[in-house]
Amino acid sequence: MSSQQVAAVDLGATSGRVILGGVEGGRIRLSHVARFPNHIIPLHEGEAEGLHWDLPELFRNAAAGLAAAFRTGSDVVSVGIDSWAVDYALMRSGRVLGLPYNYRDARTGAGVASVHADVDAASLYRANGLQHLDFNTLFQLRVDALNGVLSLADSALMVPDLLGYWLTGESRTEITNASTTGLLDPRTGQWSTALFDALGLDHGLFAPLVRPGERVGTLLPGVAERVGAPSGVPLVAVGSHDTASAVVGVPMTSRNSAFISSGTWSLVGQELDAPVITEASREANFTNEGGVDGRTRFLKNVSGLWILTESMKQWELEDGVAATGEQRSSDLQSLLAAAGAVTADVAVFDAADARFVPPGDMPSRIASWCEEHGQSAPRTRPEFVLSILRSLASAYAETLSEATRLSGVPVETVHVVGGGSQNVLLCQLTADATGLPVVAGPVEATAIGNVLVQTRAAGLTPGSLEDLRSLVIDSFETVTYLPR
Repeated sequence: MSSQQVAAVDLGATSGRVILGGVEGGRIRLSHVARFPNHIIPLHEGEAEGLHWDLPELFRNAAAGLAAAFRTGSDVVSVGIDSWAVDYALMRSGRVLGLPYNYRDARTGAGVASVHADVDAASLYRANGLQHLDFNTLFQLRVDALNGVLSLADSALMVPDLLGYWLTGESRTEITNASTTGLLDPRTGQWSTALFDALGLDHGLFAPLVRPGERVGTLLPGVAERVGAPSGVPLVAVGSHDTASAVVGVPMTSRNSAFISSGTWSLVGQELDAPVITEASREANFTNEGGVDGRTRFLKNVSGLWILTESMKQWELEDGVAATGEQRSSDLQSLLAAAGAVTADVAVFDAADARFVPPGDMPSRIASWCEEHGQSAPRTRPEFVLSILRSLASAYAETLSEATRLSGVPVETVHVVGGGSQNVLLCQLTADATGLPVVAGPVEATAIGNVLVQTRAAGLTPGSLEDLRSLVIDSFETVTYLPR
């Protein structure tokens, strides 16, 4: 590998990793140097249980991963961070005001009616082009305001921006993640001062915007010493919303391609040159999120493999088993094989139903949904698995059909990246449901996109997104599933 490499910090809702990446002989090379868990922390709060992120622990693990990267890699020229969206930390005088909330916390719904009393749903969509989700940042901020907490803060930082602040001492808000707050104008790529005013938010609540490829700052001397980095190593903004980075890593060769970033959530949509903000797209609940190089990610958040992983956790509880990651992976493969052999008809349920958002007993919730809708509930664990995957594939097909209708851009190929690309049964069911070829891979699309934006900023790779995707095509194998 070329001596020059970059370090990608890739943080997901259930785990994080640090990956070294570079380009050698026209191919992308990745090396995993650290993996670590990311847990939701339930804390007693009055009469309720609040769900929080332990971001100090996540930062500790990320810093340890960077230390491993600097020990392993020769000439690491930059660092980039991506994570999940919408969540944030409230700050005062540079300090965090408590553990940030997890977007799955039940408090989020309380802000919706209050916000809509100031700005109705149609006007809000015209201003921000964002899919309605109860946990969007602006609704969470309203809950903080109602609880008297927001008044204590002088600023707010999104999750990857907070970790970047701890690394460099510089406060910036990366634009692809800013686009998920509901406070960004997708047409201009700037904060919507009209929305800030309508919602009573201080214009300076969020830090100045930075775009993928721009330099945020350099590692603080104490941080550099801690991780073993030379002085002057920069933090480079990437598509800090993990889906924005993942889309960079999708090996698309045509604008008539769609993507599914499949993991805890499934992000299903198209990459467009401009947002689609119409009443029809609002009614279909499509979002217009910022992409790298000013592209628009026109997509819908669809429930993902969260339903399956939570089901497996429930079965482990019932069996009295504390499975390791390796054991859980083995159990999953056995269940997928058994599910593929199921011949009985299984229920297709609405994977977007709100009951499947919080953690907990998914099989019971699926059975309850089936009973309410006159369907027979799955009886065995393989039947539950097949029901979950068919329901996801059905949701993907419906979403892609809507995307084509709304954007006017036909879809000829579906690309599945992320962990779900390894799920052979899900990929085949998706091809069957959509009637389109499904190209699965690469698995590490998010880390690849993070790495490519950094290497381009360092002048190590060519300029356009299409050029970067050509590197992806040359570097990683994919598997194509044809509809049966």
